[in-house]
Amino acid sequence: MFTSDSRYVSQPTYTVALPDGTQVTAVVPPPPSPAPVIGYAQSPGGERLDLLAVRYLNTPTGFWRLCDANNSVVAGALAARTVIGIPAGGSA
Repeated sequence: MFTSDSRYVSQPTYTVALPDGTQVTAVVPPPPSPAPVIGYAQSPGGERLDLLAVRYLNTPTGFWRLCDANNSVVAGALAARTVIGIPAGGSA
């Protein structure tokens, strides 16, 4: 269900019932685990976080690492910034 480098890959799941009775499986979100920031990058307006993750972290599914390093719970809020911290394990 998740890629091997996903932050959710080993998280527990639980089932909830929607108002119409549909059963949905959800994942317990992990707490943020920010890595030290090794540098900063200018974010060209409107560039998608997966493209920044490829450029600096060499993985399109690593956008969540950018979010954690920048204390941004919502990816859209991070995408609106002009300067983004690059976490350790990346290349600034």
